[in-house]
Amino acid sequence: MAAEVKLTFKDFKSDQEVRWCAGCGDHAILNSVQKAMAEMGVPKEKFAVIAGIGCSSRFPYYMNTYGFHTIHGRGAAIASGAKTANPDLSVWVVNGDGDGLAIGGNHFIHLNRRNINLNLLLFNNEIYGLTKGQYSPTTKEGTKTKTSPFGTIEHPFNPGELVLGAQGKYFARSIDVNMKLTQEILIDAHNHKGTSIVEILQNCVIFSDNVHGFYTDKENKLDRQLVLRHGEKMIFGTNNDKGLVLDGLKLKVVTIGENGVTDDDILVHDAHEESPFLHWMLINMKGPDFPVALGVIRSVEDTVYEEKLEAQIASVKASSPIKNMNDLLRSGSTWTV
Repeated sequence: MAAEVKLTFKDFKSDQEVRWCAGCGDHAILNSVQKAMAEMGVPKEKFAVIAGIGCSSRFPYYMNTYGFHTIHGRGAAIASGAKTANPDLSVWVVNGDGDGLAIGGNHFIHLNRRNINLNLLLFNNEIYGLTKGQYSPTTKEGTKTKTSPFGTIEHPFNPGELVLGAQGKYFARSIDVNMKLTQEILIDAHNHKGTSIVEILQNCVIFSDNVHGFYTDKENKLDRQLVLRHGEKMIFGTNNDKGLVLDGLKLKVVTIGENGVTDDDILVHDAHEESPFLHWMLINMKGPDFPVALGVIRSVEDTVYEEKLEAQIASVKASSPIKNMNDLLRSGSTWTV
């Protein structure tokens, strides 16, 4: 029946005024999510959008679905409960890099460890926007902000590394301005069975404008972005002549046609490989020496939390002598008053 549902992105627009700053990358992400959901063949009442606190966390108000604006850092925890209690829901968590990786960092890693079948969108603008420009866990070292006037001295998190370290099975990355790629990834994440983490490099025009400008610069973006697709060669570039090869235990950018390099030498992306070794290297690529890796980087099937929980409950119920409330009240240590 779900396949018969015909919706458009307008069906997912709420009647609320969108109150993000003009030019904020969240506008493009909202549009991408609405268009992607319209293609998933899922009734609106089967979607739940859950957020914590932050600019990105206004998201549920702008979606014509069920939604829950929770508390700071707890979106993933509350979404875990919602999905476990309602396995038929398509649950989407919306986090910022501060909300999701600072106060919510513990929930983020345990969500991945448990592999609950829900989707988390991490809007990464490398700054706290709602609270007016403090540095976040992903802010580049040396960046001057309201709370690091002389430059932050902390090493930033790489969200993808956290996913791998927490035994996560799905990690993808997009950029707010590439709406087509974002939609493609969101649909793939929806179809993945288990926790899917989608990092979206997002621009805050007020406090971290052009923070991802090296990769989004129109003249050079084709040379600085590698869009990965499972089973396809890792080729990129304005002339589609650059690619990745392994040089020992490291990745290396080469030019096809130079020094005897041919298409056959270029690595083929395997998102389904269980070993995270190559996925880790792709996640950590950064300019100017490497392009940023976009697309679905890791997608590995595994058992999901809810299925194991339901199986355990069924097994215990089948073998338990307690079949009703009367059995429960008269079980264990009892006494007569």
